[in-house]
Amino acid sequence: MSETLLEVKDLKINFKTYAGIVQAVRGVNFDLKQGETLAIVGESGSGKSVTSNALMKLIPQPPGIYDQGQILFEGRDLIPLTEKEMTKIRGNEIAMIFQDPMTALNPTMKVGKQIMEVILKHNKKATRDSAKKRAIELLDEVGIPYPEKRFKQYPHEFSGGMRQRVVIAIALAAEPKLLIADEPTTALDVTIQAQIIELMKKIQKNSNTSIIFITHDLGVVANIADRVAVMYAGQIVEYGGVNEIFYNPRHPYTWGLLGSMPDLENSEDELLRTIPGSPPDLTNPPKGDAFAPRNEFAMQIDYEEEPPMFQVSETHFAKTWLLHPDAPQIPIPEAVQKRIDGYLAKDGVKHV
Repeated sequence: MSETLLEVKDLKINFKTYAGIVQAVRGVNFDLKQGETLAIVGESGSGKSVTSNALMKLIPQPPGIYDQGQILFEGRDLIPLTEKEMTKIRGNEIAMIFQDPMTALNPTMKVGKQIMEVILKHNKKATRDSAKKRAIELLDEVGIPYPEKRFKQYPHEFSGGMRQRVVIAIALAAEPKLLIADEPTTALDVTIQAQIIELMKKIQKNSNTSIIFITHDLGVVANIADRVAVMYAGQIVEYGGVNEIFYNPRHPYTWGLLGSMPDLENSEDELLRTIPGSPPDLTNPPKGDAFAPRNEFAMQIDYEEEPPMFQVSETHFAKTWLLHPDAPQIPIPEAVQKRIDGYLAKDGVKHV
């Protein structure tokens, strides 16, 4: 059994705004084992990026407030650490791949120098010559052709997909134990997106790095994740192995996300399924189940009392009253099941 690298316990993060206190993350719990990939999935505003930034203590304080909980990395709580202590962990132990590579890279510095900078900062024994050699090796490892030539070029001379590969090379430069990828494929076309996913799988296989993959698209994680956490309104509403989430989803919100995946084999007159409504305002979170106003299967109790996290199996949990023994047995909607079956038959899901 792999050792647990990261444990997040009852994490709550608020933001002070002119409109009031925004409860961005509301009691999140998950863990990550060495060499494992956890995907955190949800719509924009669900709390995914705030959670991932919190792991590296990148939430500015103020307006951010670490209201409650623990972030245990190798048993050490990161929340009480000072900025000086965190600089020894960022990049070295935990690295992040940001969503937009153009804003993550310094446009005035050659990409090779940016990679070298990380190596020299975190490896005191490294010389400029050894750092340059390693930077060229990293460019080659992430699939950039002619790495010696590209080493001397600026970010604007690279395509979007190649810039993202450079960002990945920078993230890998100090050989971190945990890699956080915050929607790294969102700005890329589907062909390049698939290449970046394959690259990350290769990295994990070669280095046994743990990965947290943040995305709004469940389809992206089908072949990379070991486990999936579905987030809604600052909470994890379903959590389980990738096969459990794809083959046996139990939360209506997960049904909605799966049903929203585009199907290229749809007939022209078939509309793309969407989740009606919008996520709630977290300055004043709704009473009961936050998803109730958008849930066609909502019951009276959903508007009155927040559901607990029900256990579906030893590794699968869902936060919905539909799993209560007294609740009506609601099957997965036929349209959603059809979409799932079609997607799985076409692409398959990684078996773990």
